[in-house]
Amino acid sequence: MEDISIESISGLANLFLGKVISYLPSVIAALVILILGFWVIKLILGQIRKVMEKREVDPGVRGFALSILGIALKILLFIIVISKLGVETTSFAAILAAAGLAIGLALQGSLSNFAGGVLIIILKPFRVGDFIDAQGESGTVTEITIFYTFLTTIGNQRVIIPNGQLSNNKVVNYSFEPIRRNAMPVGISYDSDIKKTREVLLDIVNSDERTLKDPEPAVVVTGLGDNSVDLSLRFWAKKEDYWALNFDTMEKLKIELEDAGVSFPFPQRDVHLFDMSKEKES
Repeated sequence: MEDISIESISGLANLFLGKVISYLPSVIAALVILILGFWVIKLILGQIRKVMEKREVDPGVRGFALSILGIALKILLFIIVISKLGVETTSFAAILAAAGLAIGLALQGSLSNFAGGVLIIILKPFRVGDFIDAQGESGTVTEITIFYTFLTTIGNQRVIIPNGQLSNNKVVNYSFEPIRRNAMPVGISYDSDIKKTREVLLDIVNSDERTLKDPEPAVVVTGLGDNSVDLSLRFWAKKEDYWALNFDTMEKLKIELEDAGVSFPFPQRDVHLFDMSKEKES
């Protein structure tokens, strides 16, 4: 029995070794194809990227197209590798189709993000480099991929938003128009001169070269509050000058209004004191 067992084990080992040796060339060839395939895909994508950059293709379209092309080439490479290993591609295609259907049902959110990415690329509600406000986040669009859009906030934080949400919800694009209007609120006390205040405010913005003269700057009264007369300083600037001009104007506003004798309001309350001891005596 021991001899039979040893002979059986030896036979199985030889059979297994023979199978491994017979499949070894195919395995090595498949590995070589896989390594070379990834290198060729990287080379192809690099060349296409250079051509797109040379032709000044929109960065969002560029990233989206390269992502789809990269996935398609890798799927093709995978099919070539498994066919080299002896797997029938027709049977594999049927299995892949069934698996694709199951995965598609399980990943409906991802498919929604893919469709949203396609809509963003086609309709172009924003582009790479635009400053947008979406899903409670504000930042500059740095990349648009198949499933996600990447933002960089003012604080240099990276925000990742699914394309499905961006394509189905409100997005504010601050960079779409070449010029922007600033409506800066200014509150002055009731004993301050409105006409004098208007002159000072208009002189501040008109003296800055970044302020556009058409449309013309204006100062309007927007309300009579409990403690202040509410004004609005409205002026236009190019989108690239907007924030710098906003901060500089706010600083000058505080300094020059104080120099002109215009006072800023603060919350006031009238407090009435009653002597309750006299009422008790009476």
